[in-house]
Amino acid sequence: MDVLVLIGRILFALLFLGSAFGHFTQTDAMAAYTASKGVPAAKVNVLFSGVMLLLGGLSVLLGVWADLGCLILLVFVLPAAFLMHAFWKESDPQVRQGEMVNFNKNVALGGAALMLFAFFAHNRDLGLTLTGPLFHLD
Repeated sequence: MDVLVLIGRILFALLFLGSAFGHFTQTDAMAAYTASKGVPAAKVNVLFSGVMLLLGGLSVLLGVWADLGCLILLVFVLPAAFLMHAFWKESDPQVRQGEMVNFNKNVALGGAALMLFAFFAHNRDLGLTLTGPLFHLD
């Protein structure tokens, strides 16, 4: 079981760590896209969200307060779904479909992050983590 949870954590975290890398290496392009969606202080928000992705992803990957890492990722993906992928505002069918896919992906990732939070915060013996949970759900 420990190995399966570790593999799942790696696969889950890689998506967020790859995205964090993009936030830091393509900041200007991402800031322009973010600004086009009406987000204020786009460059600052791109960098801040990159930090959230990096911290949350590393937390889950390494098992260092992975429950907190899941909450950080949840706080990123749900607002991002509504701010960056508002498919209901798009008139072009292809753009609308692409935004809907990304919106649904973010909502699903938020659900997975919430489930993982509960898993980490409820289980005391997680195995293959560097720390135990920060939060305790009984």
